[in-house]
Amino acid sequence: MKKILIKNAKIVNEGEVIPAEVYIENGLIAEVAPIISAKSQDIQVIDAEGKYLLPGVIDDQVHFREPGLTHKEDIESGSRAAIAGGITSFIEMPNTNPQTTTIKLLEEKFEIAKETSYANYSFMFGGTNDNLEEIKKINPKNTAALKLFLGSSTGNMLVDDEKVLEEIFKNSPVLVVTHCEDEETIQKNLATYKEEYGDDIPIKFHPAIRSEEACYLSSSKAVALAKKTGARLHIFHLSTAKEISLFSNKKPLKDKKITAEVCIHHLWFNDSYYDEKGTHIKWNPAVKTQKDQEALLKALLDDKIDVIATDHAPHTLEEKDNVYTKAPSGGPLVQHALPAMLEFYHQGKISLPKIVEKMCHNPAILFNIEKRGYIREGYKADLVLVDLNAPWTVKKENILYKCEWSPFDKTTFKSRITHTFVNGELVYRNFKVLDKKVGERLTFDR
Repeated sequence: MKKILIKNAKIVNEGEVIPAEVYIENGLIAEVAPIISAKSQDIQVIDAEGKYLLPGVIDDQVHFREPGLTHKEDIESGSRAAIAGGITSFIEMPNTNPQTTTIKLLEEKFEIAKETSYANYSFMFGGTNDNLEEIKKINPKNTAALKLFLGSSTGNMLVDDEKVLEEIFKNSPVLVVTHCEDEETIQKNLATYKEEYGDDIPIKFHPAIRSEEACYLSSSKAVALAKKTGARLHIFHLSTAKEISLFSNKKPLKDKKITAEVCIHHLWFNDSYYDEKGTHIKWNPAVKTQKDQEALLKALLDDKIDVIATDHAPHTLEEKDNVYTKAPSGGPLVQHALPAMLEFYHQGKISLPKIVEKMCHNPAILFNIEKRGYIREGYKADLVLVDLNAPWTVKKENILYKCEWSPFDKTTFKSRITHTFVNGELVYRNFKVLDKKVGERLTFDR
């Protein structure tokens, strides 16, 4: 393993921005100090003058589409784009084909990632109406969490049997993670709009179909069930101001039983973008009003929302450019999530330490990930160097997603990720992915 010395950096870590240097050896952060002298001739020295050093981002919600849907993305292509975006660890979702609803299928995905992933990896196990016995077999030491769809999304894994749901909450050996939208409300709304427009419903009605009411009904039900059963619950991708009332900032994250996250697209876009972007910003839950967008950022800043994720969920342009009812929901985001959050920093909306807290520290705390998410001696050397004054524009030539498009197309970001390190190896430098698949399986301190 290489020895690397990162000199003259400004380190963003644990609430502070401080000038310091970092020495990496055997894949670990061996030393963090104001000045570190080169210890031998075989050290690679990287001068980070003027740059900021962050812990690698941990993205707890991606869809890399493997197995079964690899024309859209796969673990190799998704993880390549991730490290270009400063994401050094990901947790992938179970709605692949076949769905990840048995231990055998779960381990098959780990075997694929072991051979092909540029980033560190874990996978969520998928809950259904009839796999409770498999859920009980989950090993909490090496599996991230249990994912439940309480509203149907891409890949029909809807858990709608109330008795089964309660049993799952009672018996899950790991954190229960939910996609919350009330299916009955959505279907009723959809029928109303189909009656008027057929399949070609104007995209601007997406947030009326997948409405605030649909989100709140489902989220509040999940929270009530968690309180009743004592389950540890994390709710994915909040999209409404109303849902924020379900969450608290009265305890530190490590002591919370019920937590929430927000995704990049719900912070960046609102319903005024539908005219320009069309189905390219069709997500479930839907991007909603500016009022919702602003409330989500405020809740993030005051710690009612704990984590920022991407919900990276690529589809081909051919699939997306369909009429409303046939265009799938989801879009690619891992390459551009950190640059987008840094744009909010430039706009004075969030501090650098807060970005690091929500994208690096908090996912590590939430999932009890071992030795990652911080710049600490003895921790894995997952690191990202950022130049805050190196503008670049998103265009087809520099998009790394297999689907070859981005909802950020033609956006100019002020900040550039210049270097990404995974397990002490430099894997990305200045728009070039180096051919090093050094990702490791995440382990959990449980």
